[in-house]
Amino acid sequence: MARKTVFIDFSKCIECRACEVACEREHNGRSFINVFEWQEMAAMALNCRHCEKAPCVEVCPTNALYRDEDGAVLLAPQKCIGCLMCGIVCPFGIPELDVLDKIMMKCDLCSHRRAEGKLPACVETCPTDALLFGDFNDIQRMRRREFTEKAIEIAKKGERISLRAL
Repeated sequence: MARKTVFIDFSKCIECRACEVACEREHNGRSFINVFEWQEMAAMALNCRHCEKAPCVEVCPTNALYRDEDGAVLLAPQKCIGCLMCGIVCPFGIPELDVLDKIMMKCDLCSHRRAEGKLPACVETCPTDALLFGDFNDIQRMRRREFTEKAIEIAKKGERISLRAL
């Protein structure tokens, strides 16, 4: 199964928080993506990675967490007992407890939008294309190709190749 995900290019993020606002708009005022400033040098968007070997899915005692046809990790709220196990094992600390309903909440990659053939709201809204949506392996290949092409271009100019330049 191809695993689709949101890839974040940290070098393009300008910390505008448009992704957060778009997510809030789609999910009744709750954002499942958060932008953090790191040491006043870089912005980082933090969201569910819909991991290939998702520990949250493996640990859920009621099978409330499952994968859809795109490989996104979704939550069936009617099965969730709010035990917090998914939040504890998630390496990114993404699932959070909805204290009102006493169930866990997490990003669903805008499953309602994907069903209509649309991109997740955060990706569609990002003004700098820092967020990409697609098959994880395809995105990795594309990023490697871009990286290599840029390195070749710099080398042809006779300049030193540094990671900052790439």
